[in-house]
Amino acid sequence: MNITHVPLISSGVAGPLGVLHLPRLWLKLSLESVDRLAFGYPGAGTGYDQMVIDGLGLDRNAVIGFIKDKKPTYPEFEKWIVLQPGVKLDELSVDGLNSAIRGYQHDDNDRKSILEANGLQDNESAPKDAVSLNNLDDWKEFYDAVLK
Repeated sequence: MNITHVPLISSGVAGPLGVLHLPRLWLKLSLESVDRLAFGYPGAGTGYDQMVIDGLGLDRNAVIGFIKDKKPTYPEFEKWIVLQPGVKLDELSVDGLNSAIRGYQHDDNDRKSILEANGLQDNESAPKDAVSLNNLDDWKEFYDAVLK
């Protein structure tokens, strides 16, 4: 039996380089590389994953290939990133990327769907940002897959 895992590192978490979502991207690609990523999760999707890849000036295929082929630890992944030509790790680039991640919001339908699945009302106190909503979605998926 091949056990899969819901990636529980939040997009709101940064590693030593200070880049939000980068640890989650590493985890998802690492799980995908050993066929252990939970159904419905892309190793490298078009949302935050691509925002981070583009924001750091990385080549998507190189990122995916490095993790698939080398199966690095997280610190090894960051060391590899630092060595990539044209990588954007200056304070202005990282701050801009992190602000974009913190400021991203799902569309109304996605927000309502995630809140409803978690038994929460879509009112003024409900989270609006995608990081918080994605956390709720991950926790629900984990609960359903492991704890229920």
